[in-house]
Amino acid sequence: MSGNLGDLLEAARRRRFVGRERELTCFDDALHGRGTCRVLFVHGEGGIGKTTLLHEFAARARVAGRVPVHLDGRDIDAAPPGVAAAIRLALGDREGFPAGAVLLIDGYEQLSPVDGWLRDTLLPTLSADAVVVLAGRDPPSAPWRTDPGWGDLTVVHPLRPLGPAEGDDLLACAGVSPQVRPHLLALARGHPLTMALLADLAAAGRVPGSLADAPDLISVLLESFVREVPGEAHLTGLATCAVAWLTTEDLLRRLVGADAPAVWRWLARQPFITSGPHGLSIHDLVRDVLHAEFERRAPESFRRTRWTVYIEAVARLRAATGEDRQVHAQQLLFMLRSSPLAGTLAGLRAQGSTSVVTARPDEHEQVCAVIERFEGPASADLARAWLTVQPRQLSVVRSGGHVAGLALNLLCPSGSGLEERDPIVRAVLAHVAREAPARPGELVDISRFLSGADEHQRDRYALLAGPVSSIVEWLTHPLAWSFIITVDPGHWGPFFDYMAFARLVEVDFDGRRHVAYGIDWRRVPVDTWFDLMHERGRTGATGPPPAALLRPPPLDRARFGAAVRAALPTLHRPDRLAASPLLGTALAATASGPDVGRLRAVIEDGVARLGAEPRGDRLRAVLDRTYLRAAPSQEAAAQILDLPLSTYRRHLAKALDHLTDLLWTVEIGDVRLDDRP
Repeated sequence: MSGNLGDLLEAARRRRFVGRERELTCFDDALHGRGTCRVLFVHGEGGIGKTTLLHEFAARARVAGRVPVHLDGRDIDAAPPGVAAAIRLALGDREGFPAGAVLLIDGYEQLSPVDGWLRDTLLPTLSADAVVVLAGRDPPSAPWRTDPGWGDLTVVHPLRPLGPAEGDDLLACAGVSPQVRPHLLALARGHPLTMALLADLAAAGRVPGSLADAPDLISVLLESFVREVPGEAHLTGLATCAVAWLTTEDLLRRLVGADAPAVWRWLARQPFITSGPHGLSIHDLVRDVLHAEFERRAPESFRRTRWTVYIEAVARLRAATGEDRQVHAQQLLFMLRSSPLAGTLAGLRAQGSTSVVTARPDEHEQVCAVIERFEGPASADLARAWLTVQPRQLSVVRSGGHVAGLALNLLCPSGSGLEERDPIVRAVLAHVAREAPARPGELVDISRFLSGADEHQRDRYALLAGPVSSIVEWLTHPLAWSFIITVDPGHWGPFFDYMAFARLVEVDFDGRRHVAYGIDWRRVPVDTWFDLMHERGRTGATGPPPAALLRPPPLDRARFGAAVRAALPTLHRPDRLAASPLLGTALAATASGPDVGRLRAVIEDGVARLGAEPRGDRLRAVLDRTYLRAAPSQEAAAQILDLPLSTYRRHLAKALDHLTDLLWTVEIGDVRLDDRP
């Protein structure tokens, strides 16, 4: 055997090198003088393959008869003398670069203090056929692009994750069996270091079900991704990025207060974070790693972060109008990242085709044609009729100028005879009336039509249009029930089990069986439901909601009013207030379950709000002196308020009616006291 160990090492590296064709072609062109490029700037997050690529460049340089000079910025004093000393050491104490040398600098972000010196002083002294490769986590500074000279000589290559075929080749070279590769590819998301670590685990007979099952691997990846976190606020910023689809400075302000601008700037500089028009987004693998680590190390703190992200997205969705609501709905949908649909939605996001919008009138016939093709002419006729009644309730996804996915969410009662004419809607509303009727002011949401243009209800665009449009409806209307209609229960059934939606109504129509899955939001509020979905994504549980999460059956309007009047005298007696039927209503609901303190606060807030109504000061004052700062008797209260007893009692009756009306709007979800600035 000839050669040395270094030769064997290089040969082994080259055998396992895959991908990076664009970068290799650019380097080869520079190496052989094809074109003007003499400087390649390669950047990307830790573990993305920068060092591996530099080793391949060095090997190609040697094959071409060039002398590679390989430096690592992490081992160099970031000052001109330190760089010069490192170069001399790499050249064996020889002064000056040989002609045609190839200078390869890894960890270039560590040399940012001498970036200008390297560019303006050192590199211009190299021979005209020299090639320079700078590899670091950060993109190049502006002069590399804006200087007319360097801009012509420099090509910038942001390193991306490997594609599926390249990842499969890498795992195959590492000896991973074909049966295991798809699972490891899904976990690694194209990240070379992660694939290498997973391949080592697989070789030892340990194939983790998720990254969270391999804490040692997570520690290595974290060290690779995050060099140093300046402080606790920045750590919270990373946790926020791990949860949120898009992180804004406003969202950070909710979590870290006055530190938000500094944290935002730090996050935006990280190589695994992309800054877009709506906020910051993090690389999917880094998100997976951070998510697993935060859940392992600080589960309660991480849960609070997730809840804050949820509250912010809900508040922004409710405050938004038009298409802006869809962005916030996608934020909420993304938080269910472990749901059965997460993979499909992630694939669509990668293509950029994720905009769900209100359909234009000229698209209605396209939509009805899709419905007729898959569900029949009678269904299409009903869709046309509903679109004349509720045209703004049709959401679509567009692709290539055509409707690719659609969802029509009806709100009932609609005041239309179509509720009787449409047999599916009629059957759903009959179930509601029989089991738990909608109360005054409440609506029933029915996702009546759901389809994609190519594969009907199994179409990936249907899987996008349905959930996004439904989230908007669920969070912007006072809903009693929601129903989703499917003609493909075999496919959708498991997903509805995950969602805790029950199979409630079945109707044969137009040659197909239509199945309605539904949920009573009075029993499982939307906020509770989102928390349940996250937990199910983690545990894999399905089926009906746990009994501990269910509120009591909803009070009708008369019983609710009686309960409000009975609760007011007990506001300062928590033991007695805890026995109020109102404890099972929205008035007492918190993230951790019903709370007597919350019930009292909401009632007191309602009393305060009466004062903002026209001539409401007197009503607020009467309730205040009767119940909040109660006088010994009604006579004493009247005297304090300087009112005749009869006038006081008239005002009290009116105030109780107004307060009950206000609290009822809270109960049905039409008004949210927490929304007050």
